[in-house]
Amino acid sequence: MTPRRVLILLIAGVIVIAGALWLASQRHLEPASLAGDAVLAGLQKSLNDVTEIHLAKGDGVRTTLKKGATDWSVSERAYPADSGHVRKLLLDLAALKIVEEKTHSREFYPRLGVEDTDTPKSTGTLVEVITPTKTFALIVGNAAAGKTGFVRVAHTEPSLLAQPLISVDADPRRWIDRNVVDIGEQRLKQAAVEPAAGPAYSATRDAPQQTDYKVAPIPKGRELSSSSAANEVGSALAALQADDVRPAPAPTAGAAKSDHAVFRTFNGLELDAAGVVAGDHHYVTLLARSTAKESQAEADALNKRLQGWQIEIPSYKYQAMFRPLEDLLKKVEPAKSKTATTSAAKKNPQ
Repeated sequence: MTPRRVLILLIAGVIVIAGALWLASQRHLEPASLAGDAVLAGLQKSLNDVTEIHLAKGDGVRTTLKKGATDWSVSERAYPADSGHVRKLLLDLAALKIVEEKTHSREFYPRLGVEDTDTPKSTGTLVEVITPTKTFALIVGNAAAGKTGFVRVAHTEPSLLAQPLISVDADPRRWIDRNVVDIGEQRLKQAAVEPAAGPAYSATRDAPQQTDYKVAPIPKGRELSSSSAANEVGSALAALQADDVRPAPAPTAGAAKSDHAVFRTFNGLELDAAGVVAGDHHYVTLLARSTAKESQAEADALNKRLQGWQIEIPSYKYQAMFRPLEDLLKKVEPAKSKTATTSAAKKNPQ
């Protein structure tokens, strides 16, 4: 073998080795893209360090979730978040695994919902998970078959089919702690109702074992539509949940009369509810009181969480809380006119 040929072989070997080293370094720098790899590498180890989560849509809808000493809050509402909901999102993001790579072409991103969220037409949701040392950013797109969905790590080209399916909503209402109060019918002794229109009345039980509520006063000549007519009022505070919240407005002189009710339990808890309707929205403010030592702690906890807030609740719950007395009574049959009575007598002579 001539010296020249040896030199050529040496140079070729150096080139092959250099190329292999370059490819290895590039693979190390690029995000993992093999089936089974984590979409957000490193998030699993950083879950306890997360301080904020930002959710944003191209149309401007956004939510900022901030971690406090013990729980999370929704900045756009300055109200406690559903911490269980937040934790599930973080765990799902950390567990997100690649099923396969999809398109690298930006023109096809909209089909998967993973285009950049910088225009109102974009359909995906940008999720940013913030720690003191790193921000993990992911665009969550459309659902796919089974428990998979399309995603794309922000500022990278590959779109990915991944699992589990991530479901996010950037609307702040979807992240508030929706639990308001849960006073089951078995606990409630009395509901004293003052609808904005119509007479006031009370629905009362003498003992928890009593099935139906007694209603008083009932107008002369009228009667309840059934013995259980007021039971819906008695269960109005069972599993009551919020659709949204807003700061309670300051009282204004000359304001229209609001719906009002006081709910009393057998153990001395009182919940004073005032309600207003604004278009399709139904709001209540709640103030708790206690007339017995055993319910004082519950009243204090409710006030700490709810005082100063107007809670938007479902319309059917609002209607149950402030149901007019007329809705509980048997309908009055219209009086027959004298002419109609005479005509009927002529058609049916004795």
